[in-house]
Amino acid sequence: MNKILILFVASLGLLSCKRSSKADIILPRSTGNTNEILVVMKSADWHGKPGEEIRTVFGEHQVGLPQPETLLSVNQIDHSGFNKFIKNNKAILLFQKADSTSISIERDKDARPQIVIKATYSDEYDLTNLIKTRGKEIIQLFKDEDIKFTQSIFRRERIDASKLKTVENLGIDIIIPERYKLVQDTLNNFLWMRHHLMSGIARGDGSNNLLIYSLPLGDETKVADNITSVRDSIGEVFIPGSREGMYMITEQAYTPFTYETTLDGKKAYETRGKWEVKNDFMAGPFLNYTIVDKKNNRLVVFEGFTYAPSVNKRDFLFELEAIAKSLKIK
Repeated sequence: MNKILILFVASLGLLSCKRSSKADIILPRSTGNTNEILVVMKSADWHGKPGEEIRTVFGEHQVGLPQPETLLSVNQIDHSGFNKFIKNNKAILLFQKADSTSISIERDKDARPQIVIKATYSDEYDLTNLIKTRGKEIIQLFKDEDIKFTQSIFRRERIDASKLKTVENLGIDIIIPERYKLVQDTLNNFLWMRHHLMSGIARGDGSNNLLIYSLPLGDETKVADNITSVRDSIGEVFIPGSREGMYMITEQAYTPFTYETTLDGKKAYETRGKWEVKNDFMAGPFLNYTIVDKKNNRLVVFEGFTYAPSVNKRDFLFELEAIAKSLKIK
């Protein structure tokens, strides 16, 4: 009888071991800021050609910003200093020597949330070439992960967007944090919400703004060419300045950059540029997503713009990008 009991208890122990998994392990909260990565690389490589290539590829400036700001902020550490605490970083690019070149991804390895991109190489030339040819792909992986992470935070503090007339009338869903307050929500389907920034020199004056509206589709081949004129006409009607004759327009001295992309699985155009107030000195960066909604024969437009004098604006605009990419057409 005792032998049977012992065997039964032992079998339960084995079963519990089999059932335990990585998901059951309580991981520490990751450290590090949005749009920031930690590069784990030999110091000799960092100060040589591979490091120079990283600074070239990862140091590319984000388009549409008034001041030069890189796509990602990069910190480097040698493998010898990559200890337990450092391993809790939210975004890690780990270079390791191996027989072949490869890139692999592991999530929540030592902390949560976390993405570790492991890049292997055979020699210095192979390492430099890997960064040159796949650097933009690696950057996009980190950016996409930051978008998902930011959206997960916003999802916990979102407003009930269904109570907004424009959102309901357009038949869309979108994750908007509750810190954004209503400025305008008209019956003719135009939404403007604003978040007063509470950090840096912009305290009290700066703001993040989002706009949502729709337009008839018209000639699809001309959508990209008309984005600037459309946003200028919207600014004249809905975004006034402090005095008569003042309203938001696209900055005339700076040509916006427009790229074809996808949003909610649909063809869309992403435009980044600078806005200004006509006959005034207010200005800043904007981000525009114009979505081609063929099913409803219309364009759905999300625009975010930032006013934050004298401070860096990359991360403010990134927040608006995360909100825009949560948009779903029902």
